[in-house]
Amino acid sequence: MDAVMLVGGQGTRLRPLTMSAPKPMLPVAGVPVTAHMLARARDAGITRVVLATSYRAEVFEEHFGDGSGHGLELEYVTETEPLGTGGAIRNVASRLRSGADEPVVIFNGDILSGLDIGALVERHITADAAVTLHLTRVEDPRAFGVVPTDPAGRVTAFLEKTPDPPTNLINAGCYVFRRSLIDTIPAGRPVSVERETFPSLLAAGVPVVGYPDDTYWLDLGTPAAFVLGSRDLVTGRMPSSALPGPVGDRLVLPGSTVATDAKIGGGSTIGAGASVGTGARIDGSVLFDRASVGAGAYVRDSVVGREAVIGNGVVLENVVIGDGAVIEPGNELRAGARVFPGAVLGAGAVRFSSDRA
Repeated sequence: MDAVMLVGGQGTRLRPLTMSAPKPMLPVAGVPVTAHMLARARDAGITRVVLATSYRAEVFEEHFGDGSGHGLELEYVTETEPLGTGGAIRNVASRLRSGADEPVVIFNGDILSGLDIGALVERHITADAAVTLHLTRVEDPRAFGVVPTDPAGRVTAFLEKTPDPPTNLINAGCYVFRRSLIDTIPAGRPVSVERETFPSLLAAGVPVVGYPDDTYWLDLGTPAAFVLGSRDLVTGRMPSSALPGPVGDRLVLPGSTVATDAKIGGGSTIGAGASVGTGARIDGSVLFDRASVGAGAYVRDSVVGREAVIGNGVVLENVVIGDGAVIEPGNELRAGARVFPGAVLGAGAVRFSSDRA
C-alpha cells in the first residue's frame, strides 16, 4: 500500500518560524512534525511514502534521505508551481505502485493525529468506497467547513463555514483514495479536493465515506497550536514513537546545558546545543537548537528560534522569537509578539507588545 504525504505548504501563519524552514519541517518535541507522522505511517504497516513537496523542497530529502533510517522507503516529487491539495495528489500519480482498485493513504504532513490508520483503511475497504475521509469533532464547527454524513456513514455534503452548521464533524485532512480515482483529478493545474474533487464526486453519486474518530487531532498552523502540540507530545498526550526521549514534564535534548537551579516544565523542549542560565524558568515552551536563555529569564508558552539569544531577566509570554534574534536585558514581550530572524531588541526597548519587530 502506497501513502502520499502533502508537505508543500508555506505556513505563513507561523512566520517568522517558517522563514527558514517549511512548516512540516519545524521541530515539534525535538523532531520535525513530518517525522512524527511518518512514524505513525510506519507503525501502521505502511512501508513506502511519496512526499509531495513544494516550498523549500530540498530540506525534506536532506533530512530524511531515502527513508531507510526511519524504516520506510521515501520518494520525493516537487511542484514547480502551487497545485493545491488535489493537484499535489495528482502530481505524484506516476510514482504510485498500487493497483487500480487498491487503497492509497493521503496525509497532511503538518497535522498531529492519533488516528488508527489501519482502522481507516479497513473502513474504506469494507464500505467499498472511492474515498474515505477521516473526520474529527470540534467544539465550535462554525470556524470550519463541516462534513455531514447519513446514517450509513456516507458523506452527503461539504459545507463551507456557516453560522449554523448541521454537524460538528470536520475534515481532518487524512484520506484513503481508490488508486484509479487519483488519475481522474485534472493534471497540470491547481485543484482543491475540498472545493472541487469531493463535491464533484458527491454530485456524480460516487461513494464517499466518512470515518469519525475522537482520538488526538491538532492542526499546527498557529504559534499557539505549535506550542500546544509540542507540549502534548512531550507529556504523552499525543503518543509518538519518533519522540527523541522519554515522556515527561520536559524534554532536554543531548548537547544542551541547563543550570542546576533552572526550572523547566509544562512539557517544554530544550533543543540540542541550547543553554538555560541560572534561575531561568521555562514553562510550556519550545527552544530550538542552540538557543540561549540568560540568567533569571522567564519564558512561557513561547517559541525561541535557532541560535536566538534571550538576555538575562527577559520575560517572554506567548511570543515567537525568530532564528538568530537577540533580545537584550530589560525587555518584556507578551500577547503574541513576533520578533523576526536576526532582529536585535536593545536593552529595555520593549515592555509590552503584540506587534512584530
